[in-house]
Amino acid sequence: MIRKPVVLITGAGGEIGHGLIEHLTTHGDRAVITLDVNPLEPALASRVQREFTGSILDASLLERIMSEFEIDAVYHLAALLSTRSEFTPVTAHQVNVEGTLSLLEFAQREAESHGRPVTFLYPSSIAAYGLPSVDEKRRAGRVDEDAYNTPSTMYGCNKLYCEQLGRYYARFYKQLSATPQAGKVDFRCVRFPGLISAATVPSGGTSDFAPEMIHAAAKGEPYACFVRPDTRIPFMAMPDGVEALLALAAAPRERLTRTAYNLAAFNPSADEVYRQVLAAFPSASITWQTDEKRQGIVDSWPEDVDDSAARRDWGFAPKYGFERAFQEYLIPRIRERYRR
Repeated sequence: MIRKPVVLITGAGGEIGHGLIEHLTTHGDRAVITLDVNPLEPALASRVQREFTGSILDASLLERIMSEFEIDAVYHLAALLSTRSEFTPVTAHQVNVEGTLSLLEFAQREAESHGRPVTFLYPSSIAAYGLPSVDEKRRAGRVDEDAYNTPSTMYGCNKLYCEQLGRYYARFYKQLSATPQAGKVDFRCVRFPGLISAATVPSGGTSDFAPEMIHAAAKGEPYACFVRPDTRIPFMAMPDGVEALLALAAAPRERLTRTAYNLAAFNPSADEVYRQVLAAFPSASITWQTDEKRQGIVDSWPEDVDDSAARRDWGFAPKYGFERAFQEYLIPRIRERYRR
């Protein structure tokens, strides 16, 4: 039986997975298969060729997928996110690091078996940074990919290490072997800022103070923001995040000068977000109640990042700036969500 190349998406049930599935099954030239710990929504499942329900740590399941399909590209979205990772660091390491290592080895074996590289897309995070103080953060301004790589959270440590694992597989894998082994995994990584979505409810993430304000205001509920008004980090609207992954996947390999790229679209202060929300919902009740532990984490992330490499190498160009993201995407869609 001839196996046709397919795209594998792990963690496909999240919003990035939704966007990728919709695009790849509409515009792509390869079928999509998915792996998630939970079943996909029926409407989404109907669009993919095969849905696998299980863990990326299940070696036998990965073997089964490899035996049945020829994987041409992997979008590895499955992860334990930042807040939960702080409460369960060992589990976070197992899922975020050991799971990624298993997928990288899986991609290496796939590439070896069908004689061409497997493209491996990996979303990293602004959590990979760790600035030592608020004063240093303000002095640093726009930070490039290679500065302040000293994260203070388990999630950030996991993401930074997996960026390096991917670089190792792409450039140095088994470098003492008699024959070259590297380059079979074409690892490509984006370091996302805070992602803001109109389609999903914020789940208590460390950068969720911005979407939480909008959702609370739209529901008519009071909200106590857990960071200071002067807190500033980079953000991006979710549709631009999905488009960035697709654009990086499509870029010619010879144009890429890095394996991991910063991305950003806008970097308002929490007070500037508050003013946008208040303009849309004048009766909103938003107060400030700093959670010092979460504030400390946000303070360790840059105020802004230098994403010039992504713009130069593969044409990254987000559609949503600050005002457009709020006025044309976030506020109208979230307002409509609670009118139903």
